[in-house]
Amino acid sequence: MLSQQLIEFINKGDFLMNEKAQQILNNPFLNKGTAFTVAERQQFGLAGLLPPHVQTIDDQAKQTYAQYLTKPSMLEKRIFLMSIFNENRVLFYKLFSQHIAEFMPIVYDPTIADTIENYSSLFVNPQNAAFLSIDDPDSMATALKNTAAGRNIKLIVVTDAEGILGIGDWGTQGVDISVGKLMVYTAAAGIDPSEVLPVVLDVGTNRQSLLDDPLYLGNRHERVRGDKYYAFVDRFVQTAEDLFPDLYLHFEDFGRGNAANILNKYKNEIVTFNDDIQGTGIIVLAGLLGALNISGENFTDQVYMSFGAGTAGAGITQRIYEEMLQQGLSEKEARSRFYMVDKQGLLFDDDPDLTPEQKPFAHKRSEFVNADELKTLADAVKAVHPTILVGTSTQPGAFTETIVKEMAAHTARPIIFPLSNPTKLAEAKAEDLLKWTNGKALVATGIPAEPVELNGVTYEIGQANNALVYPGLGLGTIAAKARVLNDEMISKAAHSLGGIVDPTEPGAAVLPPVTKLDVFSQTVAEAVAKSAVVQKLNKEPIKDVKKAVADLKWVPEYEELTD
Repeated sequence: MLSQQLIEFINKGDFLMNEKAQQILNNPFLNKGTAFTVAERQQFGLAGLLPPHVQTIDDQAKQTYAQYLTKPSMLEKRIFLMSIFNENRVLFYKLFSQHIAEFMPIVYDPTIADTIENYSSLFVNPQNAAFLSIDDPDSMATALKNTAAGRNIKLIVVTDAEGILGIGDWGTQGVDISVGKLMVYTAAAGIDPSEVLPVVLDVGTNRQSLLDDPLYLGNRHERVRGDKYYAFVDRFVQTAEDLFPDLYLHFEDFGRGNAANILNKYKNEIVTFNDDIQGTGIIVLAGLLGALNISGENFTDQVYMSFGAGTAGAGITQRIYEEMLQQGLSEKEARSRFYMVDKQGLLFDDDPDLTPEQKPFAHKRSEFVNADELKTLADAVKAVHPTILVGTSTQPGAFTETIVKEMAAHTARPIIFPLSNPTKLAEAKAEDLLKWTNGKALVATGIPAEPVELNGVTYEIGQANNALVYPGLGLGTIAAKARVLNDEMISKAAHSLGGIVDPTEPGAAVLPPVTKLDVFSQTVAEAVAKSAVVQKLNKEPIKDVKKAVADLKWVPEYEELTD
């Protein structure tokens, strides 16, 4: 549906009719292209500006998809889809809704990495994003007002682009990650695209190739750190909260040195979420619950090892640890079941370089007779015998046949999640993990993986894609008008997904398929909204949670424009 602000915009009469026509055609939230009716064309000065035949949105979607299929590469497909996005939001999302699984790797990961790396050289349209520069903080409120003009913003995805995907620091070019994330929110959960805003905090970049690139569009200096950086982030948060009082604020791809600090500062004060820390943890927890649903084993009997101890690895570990506590273990019992491995090997508590997020899961050297020798993942697996191995290391091929077979020798159904992406950074291939364990491994990957045929069984591979959870999490929180997003709501989101797995199906995936992303997003949203209401976190009374979620869902269909 059109927001009231957009309706008011098109009804303003303070400019000439032909100017109004151009305003409408150039506004992606209003433009219908060839689907404008004859009456609309006459009323808004569009007559003669479009070919005479009036198409339906289904006609347009069919025609556009045929054009899409002619593009020879994933990158060219994405560039084409972005042109539709920039011109006509309704048509873009109509098309996306019809081809969710096919478009996800094009619109988002892994193809988005290519557009981020080439953003400045490919730049055509700012895509209604807000570019906020640390060199000009006084213009922040104006910039947000300009980009949100005429729209009621309820959701912001903001990045400072220091830790993009598995590709690192990309400065202002990382704005594409905010744009892409919001596309998934709308396609999966039906959040109104006129009510979202992508934001990049340009605090500089430490990537020398960008600083040396004459085409680079961001600030050409090294990243600002320390008090000035945090003051800039705080100013953004306060300004956004003041301008948009019903805001859900999603932080994305901040560096490991800042991400947890920012989340911890604001999570109990405003409705905020960090996908790298919390979102990945939720989807991994959901995958583990699904895997244990298949194996029939107890959650509290598992031994968890994380390979990769950065923002994502530590965030996932914390989420799984909290679930152990919820299922009855003491803090001491739970911590004894968690191990973290990073580039220096197994983490020990006497390491002076441990981050605050790593410290709770670092062990004493006295626990191992050969502690000083545990310098590699292989050494750690042999010493610990984990039942769960999760990779966020961005070290391709790190889960070797030797490591996997060693793990499988000590547990009947090893749970192995190589999550690093894009594809070139994955710790292992699903096909190899199943082959090396004779089909016993319960696998989820961070990238889409084809089914694996082995010994007469077709193994479906679950993708630990945050898109399975964060859109529904946001929709449910917004629908409930929650004051905060807390751990209980997050846990309900994970359980709502993990319970979907059918353990009787041979080769069943540990997570539901991305092809049903829109359906499962509603499942997650209802679970989250119900949790908020049960905890009395909702700002306004809600009698029917399911209806509150359904009423918020935007559908990509044209509405009649009228004065």
